[in-house]
Order: sequence, then structure tokens, then C-alpha cells
Amino acid sequence: MSVETQTSNRPTGTAPAAEPLVRLEQVTKRFGEHTVLDRLDFAVEAGRHVTLIGPSGSGKTTILRMLMTLTRPDEGTITVAGQRLFPAPEKQVREARKNIGMVFQQFNLFPNMTVLRNLTEAPVTVLGLSRDEAEERARELLELVGLSDKCDVRPPRLSGGQQQRVAIARALAMRPKVLLLDEVTSALDPELVAGVLDLLRDIARSTDITMLCVTHEMNFARDISDQVLMFDAGRIVEAGPPEQIFGDPEQARTREFLSAVR
Repeated sequence: MSVETQTSNRPTGTAPAAEPLVRLEQVTKRFGEHTVLDRLDFAVEAGRHVTLIGPSGSGKTTILRMLMTLTRPDEGTITVAGQRLFPAPEKQVREARKNIGMVFQQFNLFPNMTVLRNLTEAPVTVLGLSRDEAEERARELLELVGLSDKCDVRPPRLSGGQQQRVAIARALAMRPKVLLLDEVTSALDPELVAGVLDLLRDIARSTDITMLCVTHEMNFARDISDQVLMFDAGRIVEAGPPEQIFGDPEQARTREFLSAVR
């Protein structure tokens, strides 16, 4: 199934839509005998918020890991911001990856560094920002996520919810064009989930960053998404706006999945 997350109601005679920010074409990924993604096609336009839902093992997280170049597809092409991510030489991959930020299930913060240093290390070493510029940006982001008083604290002294907020700020510090969110609340205690999801809602509403999100939080998916993609067995079985997917899904597999997770 080929999916483009672009609007198709342009007035006749207007210029065609811009090239999608993210495009996967005929992407296949196998682990041994198991095909995780099967000739997948889809594209995401800049500024859109797209959520991937579906059962565990359906290929959702594999897509995010391929966009972060943590996993390589076996076949197909991946393009981000007009730059080929796969197949491509390593130098080109490094450049393309600068456009991508990811927040993982586990926080993956450097425990021996302060919160401020966690946010400034990559912008200085990868983007070439000055230490002052990186710190100014980091302090702004820590204020955004409600942790401006934690600059000098090391991550092990923070709660899980606070660590995930730092991880979100760290991803944004790289000024990515697309933000990948992989089950970002799954490692949190239940009472901490709402605060992190509210923060992500605020970011989605107040910025123009493109989001590609994997989540089992269906209310969150309904709130932030422009489009929802339902995955099963490595393929997209249904795609549409959240009001359609959650309110009146067309496919029996989608209805079955949603009834199980609600």
C-alpha cells in the first residue's frame, strides 16, 4: 500500500506540492526468515504529524530505527529532506541524519554529564555551534520542557518523567526537521505519562516540526496526528485522518486492534 501524507485538495492550476520531507520507497526489511517490512511505500510532508499504530512486531519501530540509520533496509530507498539516506555513502548519511532527531523508549542520557551538557554536546561536536550558542539554545529548551532549574543536575537524580523531558529537549537541540518518537512513555510510571504527553502536545501545536510517532496511547495519537497509519505484518492496512481511523475505520483489522487497546 502506498501512502502519501499530503493533502490532495489543491485548487486546479496551482503549483504541485513540495517534495515530501520523508520518503520510503519499496522498503523491505527482514530479520532471518521474518519479513518485518514488505515493500513499504509512504511519504510525509514537512510540518505534518503522522502516527504509526498497530500490534507489536508490525514494523513500526523498525521504520524509526531505519530513519535514524540504526537499522539498514534490505531493499528500497529512503530520502530525508531531499538527501538520500539509503543507499548512500557514509558521508552523505551523516549529513542527512542531521535533519533527524529521535526520542527513545529508554532515555539514553549520559549519566556522568549534567543536564545542560547532555543538551550541548552534540550541537557543539556535530553541528559545530559555539559552546555559548549551544548553551543559550539548551537553556531555552529546558525552560520549554519545565526544567530550567535542573541545568547542573545529573540525570540519575531526576525522575523518569524529568529524564524523558530532558531527552525531548536534547533531540530538539539539534534543530531537526523531523522528530521521531518511539513509545516515549512506555518506560514511565503511569502517573508520569500525562505530563510528558502534554509536553509533546504543546510542541506539536506550537512548532512546525514534522513528527513521526509510534505509540499505543490512542488518545494522544488522536490529539496530535494529521494522519494515522495502521500497520500489520509489515504493511499499512489502513491510513487516514484520526477522526476516520478512530471513529469509523474501514478495515476489520483496524477495528480489531483498536478494540483491544482501548
